[in-house]
Amino acid sequence: MRPLLLHLDHFGSFREPVTVDFSDTDYFALVGPTGAGKSTIIDAVCFALYGTVPRWGREGAVAHALAPSVAAGKVAMVFDSDGRRYGVVRAMVRDAKGAVRTKEARLDELDPAAPLEQAFEAVVKPLAEGEGVTPEAQRVTGLEYRFFTQCVVLPQGRFAEFLHAAPRERQDLLVQLLDADVYELIRQRAAREEESAGQEASFARDQLAKLSGASEEAERELAERMEALRRLSDAIGADLDLLRSREGDIRRAEQDRAAVAERQAVLARLAMPDAVPTLASARRAAAEAVETLTREVATLEADEHEAFESLAALGDRGAPRAALAALDARDRLAADAARTRAEAEAAAAGLAGLAAAAEAAEQAAGAAEERRERLRDAHAAAHLVHRLAVGEPCPVCHHPVAELPLHRSPADMRTADRALAQERERAQRARAAHAKAETSASLLARQAEGLEAQLAGLPAPGDRAELEARLAEIAKADAVAGEARAAVRAARGRLQRARDHADQVERQTASAWQALESARDQLLVSGGRPPVAVEEREGTGWEGAGWEAPPPLVRDDLHRAWSELLAWRDRAAEAARAALSAREKQLAEARDRLAADRRRLAERLAEHGVVPPRDASPDQYGAAVAGALARAESDLDRLREERRRAAELEQRIAMKEHEAKVAHELALRLRANAFERWLCAEALAVLVATASETLRELSDGQYELALADRTGDIEVIDHAEAGLRRSARTLSGGETFQAALALALALSGAVAKSLDSIFLDEGFGTLDPATLDTVATTLERLAAGQDRMIGLVTHVPALAERVPVRFEVSRDGKGSHVRKAGIVA
Repeated sequence: MRPLLLHLDHFGSFREPVTVDFSDTDYFALVGPTGAGKSTIIDAVCFALYGTVPRWGREGAVAHALAPSVAAGKVAMVFDSDGRRYGVVRAMVRDAKGAVRTKEARLDELDPAAPLEQAFEAVVKPLAEGEGVTPEAQRVTGLEYRFFTQCVVLPQGRFAEFLHAAPRERQDLLVQLLDADVYELIRQRAAREEESAGQEASFARDQLAKLSGASEEAERELAERMEALRRLSDAIGADLDLLRSREGDIRRAEQDRAAVAERQAVLARLAMPDAVPTLASARRAAAEAVETLTREVATLEADEHEAFESLAALGDRGAPRAALAALDARDRLAADAARTRAEAEAAAAGLAGLAAAAEAAEQAAGAAEERRERLRDAHAAAHLVHRLAVGEPCPVCHHPVAELPLHRSPADMRTADRALAQERERAQRARAAHAKAETSASLLARQAEGLEAQLAGLPAPGDRAELEARLAEIAKADAVAGEARAAVRAARGRLQRARDHADQVERQTASAWQALESARDQLLVSGGRPPVAVEEREGTGWEGAGWEAPPPLVRDDLHRAWSELLAWRDRAAEAARAALSAREKQLAEARDRLAADRRRLAERLAEHGVVPPRDASPDQYGAAVAGALARAESDLDRLREERRRAAELEQRIAMKEHEAKVAHELALRLRANAFERWLCAEALAVLVATASETLRELSDGQYELALADRTGDIEVIDHAEAGLRRSARTLSGGETFQAALALALALSGAVAKSLDSIFLDEGFGTLDPATLDTVATTLERLAAGQDRMIGLVTHVPALAERVPVRFEVSRDGKGSHVRKAGIVA
């Protein structure tokens, strides 16, 4: 990850928007006084990528992103990583409760060919928004947050501690910096895996115990039972055919019995309708009633015709009604004209009084105005007195003043003004009342003249008494005609009901004849005549001698025909009862034979363990044998599956017990301190070998690093002293910095192989000039010899002057500011 452009807007101590351009910079220094905001620039790089800063303490905290007086802010950065260009933006806001939260976050891939100042406008594709920005930034940079804070922002003092630390302290620091505590997580996972594998093995043993009956002997017994059932299934075909034949005999016997029973039921249902004995007299009475009502309707219809002719002779009632309406309208118009004329005269009479009142109000207003003018003059004179001097000319008469006049204080002018306003208001109201009354009187007079002219233009009225008498005569004739019509309708209703009753009697008679014919036909269809003897039955029909036919119908007498048919019914029912008894006896014998055959077959099946349903049919017997055979096959298949499952469980138990043993051994080994010491020793050996190569390059081949065989301390090999090995504590300040930096770079390379930027946030103020020169030279070699950006945070002018590019950071009442000081050739 290599930052190119960093934009801060109200972030931390930067209260105003500022942009830092790193695009043409490989080696730079952030300089300025303590508290100016130098580290805030590095914090902004970290915050843009991961949304938090190590200096803020708790990971994920954003409260320090905004100053207490700032409501919103933003950080944006353009950077390159692995040959691609990206842009990341995070915006913060302070809510109503004062808490700071991230309002917006996004990460986009940008077009590397676009100008840097327009990079955010050249989006190739969006990559993430919101909470997805941090994981995507980790993927793009290849650095998790914890590795970024260890590898990109290097705490040099901590690595000097690593160089000089005792073996035990170095081991603790390696565990922390190399994240070696993951092996404790592995040990815990191994313990959980041991417990899980043990539980699975125990569960498998429980499952295996449930399959204890799945033996080879049980499988052999089931196979023998299945073969016996197959032989039984092949052998019971003849028995089932016999049962089917017995059931056929029973069905035919039941059909014969049902046919006789149905004939008996038909005979039993035969009954004469209740209305048959009285239908003949009811028909005669209904016909007489229809004839009488027909004559009555004809008489009433003649009376109705005569009444309506009399009503038509009197003419239409519309003309007299219209004449009466005209008389009523004339009377109303005359009353309105008289009332309006009276109101107009009353209004005209009241005008004189209103005019007098208006005149009096005008005079009163004039008098009030005159009094106010006199009072004004009195006020002016009283005011003038104070300006007069004896012997001076009077400003009014221009004569010398011989003696100052004495004036009393005049009345209040505001009282006179209020009195004048009241009188003027009364006069205004009086004038308005007079004008309104005058207008109303004129309007009423015009209305009265209009109504009188309209009344004079109406035609002469008719005689009200004559018109009302004519209307009364027409109303009486209309009432007589209405009564005649009502009488006709009532008579017609009675006639219709009589006809309906007569039709109902006819329908009842026809229904009784139809019921008689239907009963006789049903008897003929069901056998017509009962058999004389049971022994004459042949096949499935009824034949023999001695049949008695139903009696013929007597069409002229319904009651007689029904009586003869019922007498025949009684004789036929007795013969049907005898035939039914014989059929029931035959049916009982057939059922006994079927039951005996079923018992014999059930006993045979029981020998093979097959229990069919009670009173089973032949198909059910066959299904019972087939079901037993299928169950035997299923039991055999299940037993074979259980034996296979048991074998699998035995293998699983062995495998899980082995896994539990391996996990136990791994947890046991990781629990020992010797593993941690061995791991840190191996890691330290790799780090020292890598750092030794870097130190040899930085020191022009003078120094290498090595581990003491006995103590495990880090030693320095000084080739200027014939390869002398000595403690790292004997190095000077500059040499110590070189060794510590070499170790830091080795550790960073172990964590992130493609590190493109390093920021050294370290104070160099305690170094002597010679050591400082060594440090500066070391950093210059590092910047020149490796393709990575190096940034320093320093307060030492001598070191800053040797850095090619400097960003000067300052702070005033408006916040922090940054300025690119220039490039040193």
